Parts: sequence; C-alpha cells; structure tokens
Amino acid sequence: MGEFVALSCRFGSECTAVAAGTAAWIGSSVVTVLIAPSILNADFSHLADEIAAVAGADWLHVDVMDNHFVPNLTIGLPVVESIRRATELPLDCHLMIENPDRWAVAYAEAGAYNVTVHAEAVADPVATAANIRAAGARAGLSVKPGTPIEDWLDVLKHFDTLLVMTVEPGFGGQSFMADMMTKVRTARRLVDSGELSVVVEVDGGIGADTIEIAAAAGADCFVAGSAVYSAADPALAVARLRAAAERAAAAR
Repeated sequence: MGEFVALSCRFGSECTAVAAGTAAWIGSSVVTVLIAPSILNADFSHLADEIAAVAGADWLHVDVMDNHFVPNLTIGLPVVESIRRATELPLDCHLMIENPDRWAVAYAEAGAYNVTVHAEAVADPVATAANIRAAGARAGLSVKPGTPIEDWLDVLKHFDTLLVMTVEPGFGGQSFMADMMTKVRTARRLVDSGELSVVVEVDGGIGADTIEIAAAAGADCFVAGSAVYSAADPALAVARLRAAAERAAAAR
C-alpha cells in the first residue's frame, strides 16, 4: 500500500492513516481524499486478482446485500473473512441488510475497518455504533436518497462515517443524483464548524465526470465501482479519480 501518513484529526479523536499523497492543504487545515473501489463491480471469479489491481486505493468498499432491505443478494460474512485474508486494504463494509443491529458486530469481528449500517434499517443506532466500536471497527451511518439527513443529525455524533447514497442502493452502474449534494454540503458545514466529526462518504455513480462535483460539495471518501473496474487499468483509474477529487477539494 506504499508509504502512509497519519492525517488528523478532523475525523475524530483517532487519526486516520491514508496513503501518502492523498492530502491537500487548504490554509492550515488538512483535506483528505479517500478512494474506495467497490468490489460489487469486480469479477468475482478472479476476486483476489481484482482486489490486488486496486492496491493503491485507500479503502476497499464491500457491499453486503440480503435481498430484503434491497432487491439484490451479494456476499456475507464468509466472503468478507476471505477478503480480509487476501488484502491489507481497510475494508469498508456497507450493510444493506435488515436487522443490522444483530449483524454489524460480526462484520467488525471479521476484520472490517469501517462497518456502515442504514438509518432506515437500524433499530438502535447509538447502541449499534457503540457495539461496532467496541468490536474494534469504525461505525458508519448511511442514508438513502429519500432520507433527510436532518432527521439523523442528533445521532451522527456517535458515528465515524456518514455515507450519503447518491443512487438508490442495490445495484451498481446507476446515474449520479446531483441533488444529494445538499446533504453533503450540510454535513461538510457541520464538520468544518466542529459540530460533527465524521468522514463524509458518497456512493453511487461516482466517476470522472461526477467526483469533482462531490468533492466540491465537501465529500471526503468516494466509492467508485464501474469507473474503476470497467477501466483497462484499475490502478490508473483510482489515481485519476484521486487527482480529480484533490483538485476540487483544494478549490473549496
């Protein structure tokens, strides 16, 4: 994964280690850009090779779907455990499942670095976040396009990541919903004011033509599936996405 630098401390009391070269300086503050390729768009018959092809990324995004919360079925704990053995990349597990309160800790124990549950599915967000953290992982909260972020601001202080869905969750390859940037801007304002301490993550339709929009709005972390795994050189695609996001972040 190359050389690492610890960047603080905008993301909470615990500094985040990311690959060197992903920080842009704006005045005296550090702006980090995290690129998280989504294996939903990878070739699962060669998954270890597909993961190795994006070794220069910051996180590896793992979509867990149960065909109940969303109309698609992907992977579960055994695959996450196998992925953990296959890479040193931090695993960003996005649980698009019913009853995440029950299952979230198991994904943390399986080696996830960040475990994100959906606001629309979690029964006790504060307790679930605490349990994820106690199991050694960061806790994330995701909101679907139709879910107002304002309804969840009171509990976000218990989380480390806010994942704003920029498509309807369930399938890759959908078109980016630019109107979701209102949520990103709200979160960015609260983070910059010190009212929140979260990584602002976006997922859905992120590519060369949309990543700058999301970065300009205030996103820190960018989940990209098709834009990475449909490229002839996934590593180069990651680097180009990073450069585009850094330009936009630096201009904020």
